[in-house]
Amino acid sequence: MFKKLNITCKQAVAICDKSQYKEATFFEKIQLNIHFLCCKICTKYSKQNVFLTKLCRNKSNDDKKKQISLCMTPSEKEFLKKEIEKRYVKE
Repeated sequence: MFKKLNITCKQAVAICDKSQYKEATFFEKIQLNIHFLCCKICTKYSKQNVFLTKLCRNKSNDDKKKQISLCMTPSEKEFLKKEIEKRYVKE
């Protein structure tokens, strides 16, 4: 039974991505959380992935409200870069 719960980092990344879009099964989420207990790298990947998705969603929602192009300006790219650095350079 334990072999079914043990997954590789590659599988964890795939499940993490699926989970973010509500496509992961309950069993996959259990596998992922067990993997997070012993793998801090995948835990960090998951947190970073969630953060980047939120940034992109906020940008996309703002663009839809303003009814403008979905392309980012250089200043917007710089803002996102600074946000990412501010959050992850500390770690």
